[in-house]
Amino acid sequence: MVGHFPEKAVHGGKVQELRRIFGHDFLDVSASMNPFVPQVRADFSCADLSRYPDDSYTELKEIIACVFSRNIDEICLGNGSAELIRVYCHTVLSRGDTAQIDPPTFAEYGLSAELAGAAVLPGTRLGDRVPAVRFICNPNNPTGHLLSRDVMLTELDRCTKAGTQLFVDEAFMDLSCPEDSITDVLSDNLFVMRSLTKSFAVPGIRFGFGFGSPDLIEQIETARTPWTINAFAEYYAKLAFAHYHELRGAAERIAAEREWYYARLDELGLSYERSAVNYILIHLNRSAAAFTRAMIDQGVLVRDCTSFGLPECIRVSVETRERNVRVLEAVAACLR
Repeated sequence: MVGHFPEKAVHGGKVQELRRIFGHDFLDVSASMNPFVPQVRADFSCADLSRYPDDSYTELKEIIACVFSRNIDEICLGNGSAELIRVYCHTVLSRGDTAQIDPPTFAEYGLSAELAGAAVLPGTRLGDRVPAVRFICNPNNPTGHLLSRDVMLTELDRCTKAGTQLFVDEAFMDLSCPEDSITDVLSDNLFVMRSLTKSFAVPGIRFGFGFGSPDLIEQIETARTPWTINAFAEYYAKLAFAHYHELRGAAERIAAEREWYYARLDELGLSYERSAVNYILIHLNRSAAAFTRAMIDQGVLVRDCTSFGLPECIRVSVETRERNVRVLEAVAACLR
């Protein structure tokens, strides 16, 4: 094979694979879903499978436009966040470009940038090079760190002056502090991505959406594979956005449960990153891979953060109290 081809990104959410291997159910806290999901009553028999979806998805975009106070020509849709990241990179990046991605963060940014022909470097290694694209996950995965709206606007201004595109992944913002979102900002240098996956706990639906300038959105929609939003996803998304305002209550409940979780981790003598969202990065000071395997024996699946470059850390989602107690009991058993 001629040249370098990047390796596939490593993700969590492997409960299906583990069920096949070990033959029993797990409490999955590796994928960080909203534990307090709005009640969306979806009767999927209402989805019309006898016709192609409207590939412009105008009706769905009008609903999103109303929720976020944007114009429909500033909205694009994708088969989950991963498709939007991939299509964005193929639209904006060219061979020889540089993408700035500061670790640890979501691996799909780097993989998609490399597949588009770009070199991926953290800010500390850029030197005099001006990146074509700067990627920021806010709140960040896996640390849970949140940059304020003011900081993000300052970063956008810096990128604009440098001629750099700013890609902001706000997939977890609804479960954090929506006031810090910049989805309302229109700029030729900005693309903001959102998802229903985490906030409505529907990873099987595969639905992501993003905001940008009309010119950028037109290019992304052209590059996107036609009809990638299937009839089930389109139907569910329309229902979910009617409940979007309920996510604020979920974020408040998560914040309260997160503080309770910190106190229990303190009792166990574990250090962690203070998070702004529904997951916590825990420092183990031991092999995360071995600890993750021990947790599987306890019936709990956590996220081994070795693939993030953090071989002694795990990430756990903040769940309901009953589930959090079970996870912490398993953690305590594995620490002995």
